[in-house]
Amino acid sequence: MASTSTQTTDGFVVDDMEMPKWQMSPLTKRRWANFKAKKRGYWSLWIVAVMMVISFFAEFIANDKPLILKYEGEYFFPVLVSYPETEFGGIFETEAVYRSQAVKDLIKEGGGWMVMPLIPFSFDTIDLNTEGAVPEAPSARHWLGTDDVARDVTARIIYGFRLSVLFGLSLTLFSAIIGITVGATQGYFGGLIDLIGQRVVEVWAGLPVLFLIIILTSLFEPNPIALLLVLLLFNWMALVAVVRAEFLRTRNFDYVNAAKALGEKDFTIMLKYILPNAMVATLTFLPFLVNGSITTLTSLDFLGFGLPAGYPSLGELLAQGKANIQAPWLGLAGFFTLAVMLTLLVFVGEGVRDAFDPRRSAT
Repeated sequence: MASTSTQTTDGFVVDDMEMPKWQMSPLTKRRWANFKAKKRGYWSLWIVAVMMVISFFAEFIANDKPLILKYEGEYFFPVLVSYPETEFGGIFETEAVYRSQAVKDLIKEGGGWMVMPLIPFSFDTIDLNTEGAVPEAPSARHWLGTDDVARDVTARIIYGFRLSVLFGLSLTLFSAIIGITVGATQGYFGGLIDLIGQRVVEVWAGLPVLFLIIILTSLFEPNPIALLLVLLLFNWMALVAVVRAEFLRTRNFDYVNAAKALGEKDFTIMLKYILPNAMVATLTFLPFLVNGSITTLTSLDFLGFGLPAGYPSLGELLAQGKANIQAPWLGLAGFFTLAVMLTLLVFVGEGVRDAFDPRRSAT
């Protein structure tokens, strides 16, 4: 019996009669070929992916807790579970401090051993055994030195990279959802809705954003979620004009009028027929929105109005570099981390933009 094939909405082909066989559709293949043809975007994606994977497993790479510990014949995993010092024969019921000599002696007396991560410091670990005054210069113990409170710079960069990228992507995602929704509504319906919407956007865009953010963040001690919501109040406007223009341009095309004549609902027409055409122009701005989000977070942390003290912040690292001119490794480490991260994200964004551009073909 001949088999039939069905193309799904995600661009894959499924064989209906045989075991499901996933294949990329011609459109998906063309987009992937276009992306691979953009060499700097393709390789930047791999580099960013590796960096993200490393940062996602930061607790297993840079931590002051052992990966695995053996004590009196039993195995423990302190990097995943908190154990009190009494578990190893100590007297304190608080979590064991595995870097202290007392805990090490207790474990040794119990015939045990422990395996520490590659970097035996977390982002908030204060090294009390530095050889000189802090900030301490790079050495075999601290690869990129320490900051002015004896915290390992390498560990703070790994954790700070993860926080910055996740914050930037989250802010861009929610900003894009709001901006696309507002722009699409204005452009599709037009008339009074568009007029009122434009006046609101113009007034909102005319506000002194940086000063308002500083005032709002100074009213309370912000955490990543609260800071994300504050920045979201002003970050959604970047895509409104682009999406609105695309919807105004295409809302009277023949295929849109045909869909209306067939009784399609407005939401379906906007989502299925017009939005795909607007996505190419929208994707052009997304890498800049990600970079802008990361830069805004870094700027607020640098000025002292961002995340509270203790968070692994690249902006705080830059501020320490400014305050400690005699320790150039602080400023250089923060600068090169931001420069490499932002450059790679722009290259990836350019590659995605070109891949979804229908006017381009793979070469």
